[in-house]
Amino acid sequence: MQFASLLFLFVFLPVTLIVYYLSPKRIKNVTLVLASLVFYAWGQPQALVLMGVSLVFNYLTGMEIALLRGNGRYGGAKAVAGLAVAANLFLLALYKYAGFAADNLSALLGLPIQVTQLPLPLGLSFFTFTVLSYLLDILWGKAPAERNFLCFAAYVTMFPKLSSGPIVRYADIAPQLRERNHSIAGFGNGLNQFLVGLAKKVLLADNLGVVFGTIQGLSSMSAATAWLGCLCYSLQLYFDFSGYSDMAIGLARMLGFRIDKNFDYPYLSASVSEFWRRWHISLGLWFRTYVYIPMGGNRCSVPRQLLNLTVVWLLTGIWHGASWNFLVWGLWHGCFVILEKFAFKPFFEKIPRVFRHIYLLLAVMLGWVFFFSPSLGGAVEYLGLMFHSSGVWLDGMFLYQLSSNLPLLLAAVIGCGPWLRKLHQRLAYVHGGAAMTVSVIAYMLTLIACVAYLVSNTYSAFLYAQF
Repeated sequence: MQFASLLFLFVFLPVTLIVYYLSPKRIKNVTLVLASLVFYAWGQPQALVLMGVSLVFNYLTGMEIALLRGNGRYGGAKAVAGLAVAANLFLLALYKYAGFAADNLSALLGLPIQVTQLPLPLGLSFFTFTVLSYLLDILWGKAPAERNFLCFAAYVTMFPKLSSGPIVRYADIAPQLRERNHSIAGFGNGLNQFLVGLAKKVLLADNLGVVFGTIQGLSSMSAATAWLGCLCYSLQLYFDFSGYSDMAIGLARMLGFRIDKNFDYPYLSASVSEFWRRWHISLGLWFRTYVYIPMGGNRCSVPRQLLNLTVVWLLTGIWHGASWNFLVWGLWHGCFVILEKFAFKPFFEKIPRVFRHIYLLLAVMLGWVFFFSPSLGGAVEYLGLMFHSSGVWLDGMFLYQLSSNLPLLLAAVIGCGPWLRKLHQRLAYVHGGAAMTVSVIAYMLTLIACVAYLVSNTYSAFLYAQF
């Protein structure tokens, strides 16, 4: 089930909210868990077995780690945590990477190694990192083990963040599992953020995806057309994933939870390092907290820092998918981060921000080619087209697509910054009165436009749902 679907908007969500708010405080987590399991099982009921096994295993393991740690047996706690981490990662590898590993091993050894790739359960990467956060926070003393199984299940399965994040660390949300504030103001703020995310996905991302799909389907294209396709994908991915994150955070707020933002206008950055402090913030924070810092972070020699950064970016790439493309994409960003940290640092800040911003956009857009291409060969071919391998700089297709979609592209570019949000806040919340009424009407019209689009167009899943 997807947030941007009529079934979710007009059946699942209203029924869930009504039952949740009618439930007494002591059983709200029960309601949330049951609703989340229905959401998770929709279209993939067999995955409930995997979810159930994971919940029981990690709950009991967390209790064991806390018990050993409380008895002063930290070595035993580390051993149990290590085994549990390995078990969770093995499960992730089995479902996500077995086919990729078998294909490459077969090619390397020259032997016909065949593995049946199991269907990837919804949000497996996200809920695996969620339970790893829980186990490691307990081991490191950042949070106590959750003795109430329903609270633990609510943390892991919470449907707003289940399929595509954000990755919420257990230590950050543990207090809210037992005590959270439900208010009309909080519900309204959550609803507003949900509608903004829905508009990003349905009105911007999906339409940009149509343009990108059209360009991708061309048998030949000019350099300008190839750049336009890359631009459309770059904008589509941003509005698709940031839209999902807004919807998830808004839904959580409607249920009384506060989750930190996952995007902070990343395309306004002036370096790749800054970009990754603004893009998919929860993933970057997870790798920093649970991989980079435990490996030594910046508190070690330069060669070791280089190794730490390389490992983190390799893992970031492979986390996104079982493909050499994603590994190259991760290393691509890692190389820029390393260069900015060690080679560019003496002079980088002296360069005018506008030029650093152009550099960032070029680095990120070229990186997305590895992200959307079906293979490394396909990525290299597309990059060649962007740099004139076709021998044609400009063609009629570019002019047609640009003129036909100019309003969409302008709206997307404006939407990459905070300007509309700031204008809305100034008009609606500072001046109030008639402006507030206009704001409510604007939100209603946005919802109507999204629903009309969902009714009249083909269903489009979130891009990050595949990860």
